[in-house]
Amino acid sequence: MVKASKGYRRRTRFVMQKRARQRGLSPITRMFQKFDVGDRANVNIDPSMHKGQPHVRFQGRTGTVVGAQGRAYLIDVMMGGKKKQIIVRPEHLRKAK
Repeated sequence: MVKASKGYRRRTRFVMQKRARQRGLSPITRMFQKFDVGDRANVNIDPSMHKGQPHVRFQGRTGTVVGAQGRAYLIDVMMGGKKKQIIVRPEHLRKAK
């Protein structure tokens, strides 16, 4: 038997997959979204952009913007009663309603 891969994107065959009519690059305006400290943001990973992607365990989570780091944002996300801080580029974020 071959040893199972333990890569960063393992077991993401369907999670990190775009639907048939959504394939290709996303609109460039997603890169230029601005978030202020204290804003709520949903983590929605864009599989066509590899830079600044958070780990797949954060897909669908909502967090609070606590700062900026270069082009990316620092997001506080609650996971299992603990607060985790992730670094995410804006193309993988959506403003929470």
